[in-house]
Order: sequence, then C-alpha cells, then structure tokens
Amino acid sequence: MQNFQLLYPLSYVLILLGLIGAVVPVLPGSLLIWLGAFVWANANGFKDLGWGTLALLGVMVVITWGSDLALTTLISRKSGASKKAVLGAIIGGILGGALLTWVFPIAGTILGGIVGAGIGILVVEYLTRRNLRASLKAAGGYILGYLASAALQVTLCLLMILIFWLQAFII
Repeated sequence: MQNFQLLYPLSYVLILLGLIGAVVPVLPGSLLIWLGAFVWANANGFKDLGWGTLALLGVMVVITWGSDLALTTLISRKSGASKKAVLGAIIGGILGGALLTWVFPIAGTILGGIVGAGIGILVVEYLTRRNLRASLKAAGGYILGYLASAALQVTLCLLMILIFWLQAFII
C-alpha cells in the first residue's frame, strides 16, 4: 500500500508537466495531464476518480490535439500559406527551437519554435511565389494560428485540471 503513496507525487508532477506542455511545443500537455490523473486514480483505487472522468479527460486530449492541427492549418491556409509551407514550418520550427534552446532552455524552445516556423513558411512561400507581402501574410497567419491554438490548449488543459481536482477532492 505504501508504494501507492509514491504515485500521488508522481501524478502531481505529470499534471504540472502537462500544464507546462500546454505552452511548450515538445511536451504533450493534455496527454500528460490525463496520465497524471490516471496515475492518481490508480493510486486511489479508482474510488474518487473513475473511468467516466478519465474517459472525459481522454476526449479532451483528442479535442486538444485536433484543435491544434485544425486551428493552425485553417488560419495558415486562410492567410494564403501553401501546402509546401507546412514543410517549411516544420523544418523552421525544429531548427529555431533547437538553436534558441541552447541559449534559453524553455523559453527558447517556445519562442524558437514559433519564430522558426514563421521564418520557415516565409522562406518557402517567398521561394515559391516571389511575393514578399503574400509570404509575410502566410507566415503571420501561421503564427496567429499557433497562438490561437496555444490559447485553446491552455484553456482546455486548465479545464482538465479543474475537472480532475473537482472529482478527486470535492465531489
């Protein structure tokens, strides 16, 4: 039974990492929150936090991932980004995140990923279209889509934590 007592702190760490992951691109925030809730429920014998709540939180994980893809893609495409620009965003985001992470570990990952992806789209769009204004609009659309997605992810992750807290400690 004492081994289960060690699971509670682990669950809180996973939930905290999940909240950080709602903003940091590399960490799967909502999935870590779900995993933390699962670990806590397991340690509690699923008495206060049952499978129904875990299923609801699981649906929220899927919504979080889907909204991330949908918002970023939709707003980028509305801004004129081509399908080729997605590859530029991926490469630019990885390179930008990697470069700035060396200087600023967490902030560099976030900022480098966003700025790098925007620069990646800008470069690909400019090389494809030779139109700086359209390329800037596409890159700006991607950044706007990412920020909208991040805001929604943070909101959903906070809601997941609230549901966990209510089920585990209040209801």
